[in-house]
Amino acid sequence: MFKSKSRTPVNESSMKMASIISTGTVITGNINSEGDIRIDGILKGNITCKAKVLIGPDGVVEGDITAQQGDILGRVQGKIKMSELLHLHGKATVEGDIHAAKLMIEPTVSFNGQCQMGANIVELNPEMASLASAVNE
Repeated sequence: MFKSKSRTPVNESSMKMASIISTGTVITGNINSEGDIRIDGILKGNITCKAKVLIGPDGVVEGDITAQQGDILGRVQGKIKMSELLHLHGKATVEGDIHAAKLMIEPTVSFNGQCQMGANIVELNPEMASLASAVNE
């Protein structure tokens, strides 16, 4: 009755998986993810993501965020490192340094920290940064 005429094999690695931390949830610890992450609750730890991170309007992250792309509407206390676009909008509050290839900040955002932009900045690791500063002196 409900048989499909064509059966296409589903490749799990091609499916985009998303993790959601909902409002009212508090997590203490680090998160590593291959897929997208949305935080509407509270995370006391670091996020390492190979895709997109979205911090919702009520979301709070007390730790560092490293990802490909990011949308921040909530609060972040820690360093943010994006290999592509970081978009701060709504009533977002960021207390920490930002390293991003591209950055969009709306006028309603509160940001307290230093910002470095450009594709080369994001790929620069701490060892190379200290070497570069020693060469420039």
